[in-house]
Amino acid sequence: MKVMKAANLGVLFLIELGALAAVGYWGFTRDVATPVSWLLGLGAPAVLIALWSQFGSQKAKHKTRGAVRVGFELLWFGAGVAALAVAGAYGWAIAFAAVCAVSKALAVTWDQ
Repeated sequence: MKVMKAANLGVLFLIELGALAAVGYWGFTRDVATPVSWLLGLGAPAVLIALWSQFGSQKAKHKTRGAVRVGFELLWFGAGVAALAVAGAYGWAIAFAAVCAVSKALAVTWDQ
């Protein structure tokens, strides 16, 4: 069980990175002028990073708890799922949503 809990902590970190990669992918795959594509591809992850640093991280200035935390994480990780879907990567969106749901459910069960 100890190994599974440690592995889930790793998965939690990887899905955070996955959400950032997903919104970056969305930005870079838009059918817009190259400078706009770069702005979206780099700007979207920057927005998520700023939000996570303010509300999601362990050292956040405005740490969220309870239902507010659940809502924040639904929106934050949901942005990654939505970005993949909008970019046309439906299979990846479904897989990412499933991994997020299972890992987060385990984290709640194991008080991580």
